[in-house]
Amino acid sequence: MLHNVAVIVFDGVAAFELGVLCEFFGTDRTQDGFPAYRFDVCSADGKPVRSKSGFDISPHSDLTPVETADLVAVPAHADDAFVPDEALDAVRRAAERGAYILSVCSGAFVLGEAGLLDGRHCTTHWKHVDDLQRRFPEAKVHCDSLYVQDGKLLTSAGTAAGIDACLHLVRQEHGSALATKLARRMVVPPHRDGGQKQYVEAPMPKTPDAPTLEPVLTWLMTHLDQPVKVEELAVRAHMAPRTFARRFRAETGTTPHDWVTNQRVLLARRLLEDTELGVEAIANRAGFGDTATMRHHFTRRVGATPQAYRQTFREREPAA
Repeated sequence: MLHNVAVIVFDGVAAFELGVLCEFFGTDRTQDGFPAYRFDVCSADGKPVRSKSGFDISPHSDLTPVETADLVAVPAHADDAFVPDEALDAVRRAAERGAYILSVCSGAFVLGEAGLLDGRHCTTHWKHVDDLQRRFPEAKVHCDSLYVQDGKLLTSAGTAAGIDACLHLVRQEHGSALATKLARRMVVPPHRDGGQKQYVEAPMPKTPDAPTLEPVLTWLMTHLDQPVKVEELAVRAHMAPRTFARRFRAETGTTPHDWVTNQRVLLARRLLEDTELGVEAIANRAGFGDTATMRHHFTRRVGATPQAYRQTFREREPAA
């Protein structure tokens, strides 16, 4: 069971992510039947730190509570924030003695600096996953997960995904009934479907830098609603089909089929967000032909069904 929770903060801490941890573990709800936690916000020297929003945060303590905490949490900071060695040492000791270690968003970089991500499954905000993998090549970074648990190591994706991770931990430690009750109290869903791929920014499709194939790709972008075959594209490029396929992979990094499918999914996302078109009409306009085919490719690439995606992201006032 969780009893003692310590949150480590540095200069540049993100207020929302810190607030998530305070809301879960630093708010007294014992009168409503929720468990009590000893909750400490800690800095390396016990002195105030400056938040990312520009105001100071006065911690409860230095790192002393970390030594006995059942859960040590690190909220988001700048991914290149200075982390004192004594804080990294404290996180390592906590992991070695079996405490839960939880990061929210870019807090995963602190865990990486402490050496806790090597050979472990983890995640962070989708904008940072490539950098996290580059800086810690031994980590097994999941780009699509809202949160990942590897033993007692929990990492969450951006911002609100920290809520999902904390609910998961509460459910694991205190049971589903209490986690659901807490989610209702906080007015958040007990569980969110899909991964963070559905939250990745989807720019309008554009022609990549492909000097040889640019005329063909430009034509494709305006004819996504039409069936296309590699042989026909090769004719447009004045190449033999095999030569065209090799050149296509060399200039785009993928196959013609995969590239076209990805562009169709991007177009479908925009139509789901910005128009009132039905799913069947969108499937036709995006070139999938039928809703079943669009659902298959859309779900595989976005991590949510077209209907679920629209429910999450559709604008209140459709774009003109």
